[in-house]
Amino acid sequence: MYAKVIVDVAAAQTNRAFDYRIPEEFDGIVKPGMRIVVPFGPRKIQGFVWKITDQTELSRVKPLQEILDPYPVLTNELLELGEWLALETVCFLITAYQSMIPSAIRAKPKKILRPAGDPAELPAELQPLFAETKEINWEQAAAGKEIRLALKKALQNEELIIDYRLQDRTNKKTVRVLRLPSSGPTKDYKTELGNKAKKQTEVMNWISSYYPNTSVTAQTVMKQLGVTQGVIQSLVKKGLLLEEYREIYRDPYEHHSFSETERPLLTDQQKQVLQPIHTAVEKREYVPFLLHGVTGSGKTEVYLRAIETVLDKGKEAIVLVPEISLTPQMVERFKERFGSQVAVLHSALSSGEKYDEWRKVHRKEVKVAVGARSAVFAPFENLGIVIIDEEHEGSYKQEDHPRYHARQVALWRGNYHGCPVILGSATPSLESYARASRNVYQLLELPGRVNNTAMPEVEITDMREELKQGNRSAFSRLLLEKIRDRLNKGEQIVLFLNRRGYSTFVMCRNCGYTAACPHCEITLTYHHTGRLLKCHYCGYHEPMVNKCPECDSDHIRFFGTGTQKVQEEITQLLPEARVIRMDVDTTSRKGSHEKLLQSFRNEEADILLGTQMIAKGLDFPKITLVGVLAADTMLHLPDFRAPERTFQLLTQVSGRAGRDKLRGEVVVQTYTPEHYSIQYARTHDFQAFAQAEMGQRKRGGYPPYYYITLLTVSHENAAKAMKTVDQMAAHLKTALSPESKILGPTVSPIARIKDRYRYQCMIKYKNEPDLIRILNDMHSNYQKEMAKEDLTISIDMEPQMFM
Repeated sequence: MYAKVIVDVAAAQTNRAFDYRIPEEFDGIVKPGMRIVVPFGPRKIQGFVWKITDQTELSRVKPLQEILDPYPVLTNELLELGEWLALETVCFLITAYQSMIPSAIRAKPKKILRPAGDPAELPAELQPLFAETKEINWEQAAAGKEIRLALKKALQNEELIIDYRLQDRTNKKTVRVLRLPSSGPTKDYKTELGNKAKKQTEVMNWISSYYPNTSVTAQTVMKQLGVTQGVIQSLVKKGLLLEEYREIYRDPYEHHSFSETERPLLTDQQKQVLQPIHTAVEKREYVPFLLHGVTGSGKTEVYLRAIETVLDKGKEAIVLVPEISLTPQMVERFKERFGSQVAVLHSALSSGEKYDEWRKVHRKEVKVAVGARSAVFAPFENLGIVIIDEEHEGSYKQEDHPRYHARQVALWRGNYHGCPVILGSATPSLESYARASRNVYQLLELPGRVNNTAMPEVEITDMREELKQGNRSAFSRLLLEKIRDRLNKGEQIVLFLNRRGYSTFVMCRNCGYTAACPHCEITLTYHHTGRLLKCHYCGYHEPMVNKCPECDSDHIRFFGTGTQKVQEEITQLLPEARVIRMDVDTTSRKGSHEKLLQSFRNEEADILLGTQMIAKGLDFPKITLVGVLAADTMLHLPDFRAPERTFQLLTQVSGRAGRDKLRGEVVVQTYTPEHYSIQYARTHDFQAFAQAEMGQRKRGGYPPYYYITLLTVSHENAAKAMKTVDQMAAHLKTALSPESKILGPTVSPIARIKDRYRYQCMIKYKNEPDLIRILNDMHSNYQKEMAKEDLTISIDMEPQMFM
């Protein structure tokens, strides 16, 4: 028998299956979807078994060497999905498969160097490397250009041997447990231990009383009886206790207690919406639903009831949420309802925690997977429903290979399993809304809030008028007055500013010098903590200067406002206010999202100030005021979705106010109050906004009227990048139909990132059945150049970012 294997080398030459003989000892054990180790050239690498066959066209076939898993990590469905994903997103098969498994089981080959003979005979510059060791990692050895050249020369002269070792990073967590021998304490341990070993006797008495027929962790014994490791070890050596290591799951929620809360009564609207979903579950039908419900209309309860129906049928559910900050509250609601049947998969977990949660799904120990984008690949084999909450969110799109959109993958899996897919949002993406209006999706609506709570009143403040009247603060007088009022009443406030840091840029008012990143074509943002200027694209940072490096003037000034600066201003204006700031800088540590939100829920702060991570999903009864400090932040970006994103963010953040008995108010500060996206957000009128925006899209020829594909080429040499994108655009103009439009090539809005120049061209089309094939062929044709000349070509079939 032979295994067709997709090897772990992301290159055009290896983007196919390779045949390996299955040795007799593995016969009947090797199955499609397993990770295995195979010889590939001089090294051993990981691969996935793609198919099993009883014949091969090759005369000599190497045997596969090792099985990494006792069971397939990819189901037959995921193997099929990977093929579709590789084709649709123009990426390699191995890239698609690697994205479906946790990072902990992506084994990497290590290059190990050792001398062929006596280390003393090696060239003088290499001898220190092997002075204290017989072998060394290539990464450790090749630090520096001169050493690298010497190593390569020694390898050519066969003075060094290179060995490839595959290291699997799966480290399962184990715990040491103790138990009495199966026949109980065979000897009279009191006699054997005598009167001196009092602690050992105490341990034996305690275990014999409480754990005569079962095991107990060593940690528990030590904690309960206050004994040391040595006491336990002595008993093990004497054969009075047996020890073993047992595998346990890492539980990210072990310190949380979840108890089921009282279920709310369903509103008539919720019952109406659930009916077609239940019907689709009963009939095992693939139906994509668009659930359009205003903020606070009870969409989450609809999801929970739909999942209950699915679980009653013995099936499984996947729930996607967009932000890590959304997951604490979402996880809480799902754990309260479904308890230990829930696995959580998102990027805030450690690698080991993610691996353990994934294994719970894989071993069929749970029925519900809740998580961010990658949870869409949860290896369930009996899916009954897929739910995407806040389906309009850009974070559902992966911006790196494979460039998939979780919505497309969810629809593919729903179709495969014959189950409903629910796309929920208060502000659906216009593409989804257009599909619902053409009956591609079935539209379900929740137009009113639960308990008939009124939508918050939104007031718009023109910041141009504030400036004219000499107010240079980040707060309009109206907003400041309302904040003071809420502080006096003991209510809570959310302040939203979609810009982290202290100031947007730093400029010399004498000569106009602006501090910019040396590696990217972008200004540096000032961060007050550590007095650093930082680049938010490549991570470069430098200390803040007090004098202009160009003209030596001390007229260096900060321009623009970030969350740090606003926090400082609140402290000066309202010293009594307790503020929690939530942005990338304050939530980088594990568990920090949850801690900050929990302390706000416990009313340990009056004001929650943050970026878009606080704009959705938060449900706190005492929030009665939301302030949007700069509604224009996203409005003027070079992106056709800018008005839509502005409307969505304003609507979502407004929805945090007045969700309980207390009435909510929203103050939106803007320099362009007349813009339709701001005006329609004021009246919470999605339909009117959609109509106005659709008109703009139709005139401009953008989705949903056209599909868009973005090609971006980057290289350290601007001329090389420009020449390549020119060639690609010329080829596309001849290969595609005249109805399709090729825009560009042109320089990208951010022309240089990480010392690489970027050029792009855009394809707008309505119907191009051969486009996927043309793009895949074109990508293959440039593989040699990409490998040899460090050229990067990215093809994005459904771009969400144009920067």
